Amino acid sequence: MSRSRTTNDRGSDEDAPPRPIEDLTAGLAQALELGTSIERVDALLGDSLEAFGQLVPFDLAAILELVGDELRVRVARGPLDSERVRRHKLKLADFPSLKAALAQGHAVAFEEHDHADGDGDPYDGVLDLPHGHHCMVVPLQGPGGALGVVTFDRTRCGVYPSDLVQLAEVFGRLLAVAMSFGEQTAALTRLRSQLLENNRLLREQVHGATGAGAHLEACPSEAMRRVVAIARRVAAAATPVLIRGETGTGKELLARALHEWSPRSGRPLVSLNCAVLPAGVVESELFGHVKGAFTGATADRLGRFQAANGGTLFLDEIGELPLDLQPKLLRALQEGCFEPVGSDRTVKVDVRVVAATNADLASAVKQKRFREDLYWRLAVFPIDVPPLRERRADVVALADLHLAELARLAGRAPWRLSPEARRALELAPWPGNVRELRNVLERATILARGDEIGVDLLLLGAPPPAASREEGDRSLEEMERRHIEQMLERTGGRVYGTGGAAERLGLPPSTLRSRMSKLGIAGAREFRKRGGAG
Repeated sequence: MSRSRTTNDRGSDEDAPPRPIEDLTAGLAQALELGTSIERVDALLGDSLEAFGQLVPFDLAAILELVGDELRVRVARGPLDSERVRRHKLKLADFPSLKAALAQGHAVAFEEHDHADGDGDPYDGVLDLPHGHHCMVVPLQGPGGALGVVTFDRTRCGVYPSDLVQLAEVFGRLLAVAMSFGEQTAALTRLRSQLLENNRLLREQVHGATGAGAHLEACPSEAMRRVVAIARRVAAAATPVLIRGETGTGKELLARALHEWSPRSGRPLVSLNCAVLPAGVVESELFGHVKGAFTGATADRLGRFQAANGGTLFLDEIGELPLDLQPKLLRALQEGCFEPVGSDRTVKVDVRVVAATNADLASAVKQKRFREDLYWRLAVFPIDVPPLRERRADVVALADLHLAELARLAGRAPWRLSPEARRALELAPWPGNVRELRNVLERATILARGDEIGVDLLLLGAPPPAASREEGDRSLEEMERRHIEQMLERTGGRVYGTGGAAERLGLPPSTLRSRMSKLGIAGAREFRKRGGAG
């Protein structure tokens, strides 16, 4: 094999003086920088070898990774690099010298007799290197044990000097750190992908494959169409959103839809219900803590803000946030920074906050139970979710969606509602809103013996053992009568127009008139006489 000088040679004289210490330090700094800015591990390792070649000349430098009981070339650089070299692997048991270097953890420069009297050259049969050529092996030891070795070979005869062997040993430690970090990064990337997929499947199980936005868009009522239109417009911004509405109206669903429609949809959506945790725990849950911050803090812990970095943080029941924590939340909203509990280190995050409440925060501000500056910071863009009784056109559509989801969880075809059951759902008062509707449907599916859900299951929670169909129909008619009469009293007998009984019930006026006639309900004039304007 030709022994012409390579680009890694320091000169034609083998005994050229060593490079200045400044150059050695610069080379180490470059290797360290490469070793701690990992994006693609293999590219990093190759670049590191080339950078180190400015200090230690070689015609072939290779990183052999330990896989089981084999050493396999993972990365190679230099004029002698080839496809054949990259496919090279060897049994560690056949090379006691390499095994010893790994066990001792020190770099070794081999001399001519080491190859002649020892276990031979690792590249025998792959490269035609002269006997007595420069050869060095550097072990790679990670936190979990041996990772492999780095080999340096030249076509020139001689021995690598001790100062370069020591330098190569330090370089090997840096490479081992880089490899360990790279493997951890790859493992975390795989784990993140797995968690994202599991999370997607879980969302499909709980909320259906259509997603939060599709659920909202399935609501045909004018009121919900307005909410969706507003939410879609504000979703694109980073502006805080305050969702207001009664319990069970779907505030969390709207928060998920805002995240789903936003540019942050690929990042985390993290939730915290401020009402379910003791006051002393909320701060740690929001902002995290350091080890020793309080009794029981045995390790550092990230809070919800850091977990949601780059994404969205949903704070449910924000009105229940302890007063002493409100300034810290205000600062996190205004400046995007905070200190974990027990730490003086400031953490910066990029989080979009969506809050929800069923309380009157404006009244809470007047009563000094909620900070006014925090209220206005959260209420930059308020969205009100109307109760289900004000959007009756959505009831059956939502019922069908929930029945489909319940059927998917049960692994069966969806149940269907009887016409009487549909009419009963439309006319029910729903004080618990959508949450109550789902509970009613879930109970009915548990009790249903066939594919159809009748009104008896919805009204009574279980089929009455002695009730006849005729009695069930009379119960339904009585419920309808009471509900329509209550609505007429509230509207002062007004059926038509904005705010009239037909609009509030979500029914066409002609349909309402027909039902009133069938149920024997007095006309509008009678209700006006009662003075029941609502």
